[in-house]
Amino acid sequence: MSKANKNGVREPLIHLSKRDSIHPGKALVIRLIAVVLGLVVCGLVAFLLIERLQQKPERIGDFYYSFIKGAFGTSRKFWKFLKNVSILLCISLALTPAFRMRFWNIGGEGQTLIGVLACIGVDFYWGGKLPEPLLLVLMLLAALAAGALWGTIPALFKAKWGTNETLFTLMMNYVATFLVSFFLMIWVTSGSGVLPQMKTGKLPTLGDNSYLLIILIVLALTIAMYVYLRYSKHGYEISVVGESVRTAQYVGINEKKVIIRTMILSGALCGLAGYLIGAGLDLSVSADSVGGQGFTAIMVSWLGKFNPLAMILTSGLIQVLNQGAAQISQDFDVPGALPNVIVGIILFFIIGSEFFLNYRVHFRKGKETVK
Repeated sequence: MSKANKNGVREPLIHLSKRDSIHPGKALVIRLIAVVLGLVVCGLVAFLLIERLQQKPERIGDFYYSFIKGAFGTSRKFWKFLKNVSILLCISLALTPAFRMRFWNIGGEGQTLIGVLACIGVDFYWGGKLPEPLLLVLMLLAALAAGALWGTIPALFKAKWGTNETLFTLMMNYVATFLVSFFLMIWVTSGSGVLPQMKTGKLPTLGDNSYLLIILIVLALTIAMYVYLRYSKHGYEISVVGESVRTAQYVGINEKKVIIRTMILSGALCGLAGYLIGAGLDLSVSADSVGGQGFTAIMVSWLGKFNPLAMILTSGLIQVLNQGAAQISQDFDVPGALPNVIVGIILFFIIGSEFFLNYRVHFRKGKETVK
C-alpha cells in the first residue's frame, strides 16, 4: 500500500535510491558476506539432495571439503585451476576496454573461437613445412588478426550506422561456430568432424609444467592492461567516451575512432586467448574449443568493476566454483546438473550483493493517512 503526502501524492511502502558512493572496505565486507551466505545455502541444498539420493556424507563438512578439494586437492588440480583462471582472465581482459567504453561486446566467444581456428589453420597447412619458431609466430599473428577482424566488423557498423553492438557481436559468435564446422568438414575427410591433435605448433614448456608459460603471459597481460587503462592517453579516451559521447566530442575526442581502435584491441586479445587455447592446450579446434568462457568472461569483467587486478580475484572465484562443484558431483555420484545449481546459487548471492552496493532501500515511515 502507499501513503498520501501533504500534496496528495501517494508514497510507496518501499522505494529505491541510487547510492552516490560506498566505502571500499564496506563493499568488500558485503561481497564476502554474500559469498559466505551463498556457500551456506548451496551446501544445505546439496547436502539434502545427496541425502535424498542415498549418497549422504557423514558430515556436511564433507561437502565443503570436497568443494575445496576440486581446485586445491592435488598439485595437478591446482595447476589446472591456474590454467583455467588464466584463459578466463585473458578473455575477460580482452572484453574490458570495450565495456569501459560502454560498447557491450558480447562476442568474446566468437572472437576467441575464430582465433583458435586461424591458429590451427596455419598449423594444419604449414605445420612440418616451416621451422617450429616461425610456425608459432605465424600462428600467433593469424590468431591476432582473425580476432581483430571479428571485433572490427561490429565496431565499423556501430561507428558508421549506429547498429546495436550487443546483437551484432552476439550473432558473430554463431558465424564463427559455423565457420569452424565448415573447415572441419574440409579438413577431416573421414566425416567424423573431429580434428586429431596436431603434432606441430605446440607452445614450449617452461620447466616441467606445460601451463606455466600461459600463466606468465596472462599475468603480464593483466599488468599491461591495468597500466593501459589507468595511465595511457587511450585509456583516458576510452573512459571519457564511456562516460559521455557528448563530453568526448566537446573535448575533441573522435569517438568513432576510439570505438574502432578499442574493438580492434579487444578482438586481437580474444585472438590471443584463442592462440593460447589452440597452441598451448588443445592443438586442435572444435565448436566447443572455448567452452562458453567468452560468456563467463562478461561476468568476470563486470564483477571486477572493469579493473584488471580485481578481475584476477573474480576469475579465480568462478573457477573455484566450477571445479569444486564438479568435484562434488564426482565424489557423491549426483546428477550432472548439480554443479550448475551450486554455481548458480552462489552467483545469485554475489550478483544480489551488487544491487545493495548500488542502491539504497527506503521504507515508508509512519502510519498511512487517508485524505
